[in-house]
Amino acid sequence: MSASSSGPTSRVSRLISASPEEIFAALVDQSALEIWQAPDAMTAKVHEFDLRVGGGYRMSLYYPDTEPASIGKSAAREDRFSSRFVSIASPHRVVQAIRFDSADPANQGEMTMAITLAPETRGTLVTFEFQNLPPGVRPEDNDAGTRSSLEKLSRYVESSS
Repeated sequence: MSASSSGPTSRVSRLISASPEEIFAALVDQSALEIWQAPDAMTAKVHEFDLRVGGGYRMSLYYPDTEPASIGKSAAREDRFSSRFVSIASPHRVVQAIRFDSADPANQGEMTMAITLAPETRGTLVTFEFQNLPPGVRPEDNDAGTRSSLEKLSRYVESSS
């Protein structure tokens, strides 16, 4: 992560009953990302995927029809973003630089998402740390979405093992 970050930060952790290797595999697999990364009742679609430092992916998160049509950052009920892999250190850390596809200046800019996996006696402590959140992303909303995604990640890896 960059020391020049100027925007708000966010940090959420969860203990997951799986090995760092099992969790890491879900962090870098296109199909797995579509299952666990979308928070709450949202769904996800990966449009492009290139697993290498300097590569990345483009993804859309879709809000359910029960949400207001104006809620999306990129389009009605859609948050589309590009993620660039800054660092991939199997099986303990993935760092991504993320940009929302949005015409709204409040949702522009590059934020950093660092995911750290620390082995513990009863599983792995998974920590998501965000730096330089765009002004349109409230840290408390980002935390809530991250907690929801972590719950989905937990269910995904625990059911796969």
